[in-house]
Amino acid sequence: MNLRETLNYRRSVRVYDPEKEIDPEKVKQCIQQATLAPNSSNMQLWEFYHITSKEVLQKVSNACFDQLAARTAKQMVVFVVRKDLWKKRAHANLNYLQNANIKYADPKREKIGLDYYKKLIPLIYSEFLGIWGYLKYFAFYMAGWFRPIYRQVRKSDMRIVAHKSVGLSAQTFMLSMAELKYDTCPMEGFDSVLIKKALKLPRKAEINMVISCGIRLPEGVYGDRFRIPFDEVYFKM
Repeated sequence: MNLRETLNYRRSVRVYDPEKEIDPEKVKQCIQQATLAPNSSNMQLWEFYHITSKEVLQKVSNACFDQLAARTAKQMVVFVVRKDLWKKRAHANLNYLQNANIKYADPKREKIGLDYYKKLIPLIYSEFLGIWGYLKYFAFYMAGWFRPIYRQVRKSDMRIVAHKSVGLSAQTFMLSMAELKYDTCPMEGFDSVLIKKALKLPRKAEINMVISCGIRLPEGVYGDRFRIPFDEVYFKM
């Protein structure tokens, strides 16, 4: 399928065929392709939990209120935000830049890139009981009187940034699955405490999305896709 066909094929499937299995290795490949998604500062503050065990599937289904999309799923993938790993991921980026032997058109770009992960990322991501975030916000707000500046620097702002990046990876995963004619359903109705317990996640990890996987039954797609008229949401400036 080309991209348009893949986009049209992908639907949120609520009921999967109990007789049809999906290959876990192919699902794993789709998860790997999800890591190619764009993400803020290439920090990659994500983890992916591929659930194939019937026991864990049952636990996660229960945490998703046993909705049909969860109860009939053959596999699931839980997309997890790990903002708490920002130091480790920043160091990985810094190490890559220092050893990649990149040829820059502008020699200054190398120093800018290194300073970005050495100085700016720690400034943006560091926090202390939320207080540091408000101090940063005030300082950046004042600087914004004189020049354009990044303003989303509070703890809550950076949490949103991390979730947006993981959301992009989830969409990439679902499109990769659709290309194989594997079906998915992104579920936001779940008990995050129970899912974290089932997956043995650390306290600071956050659940972004639970995606069920399988092969659709016809009744698993609830009617034609509805979208608000395009001219109500499109603005050419």
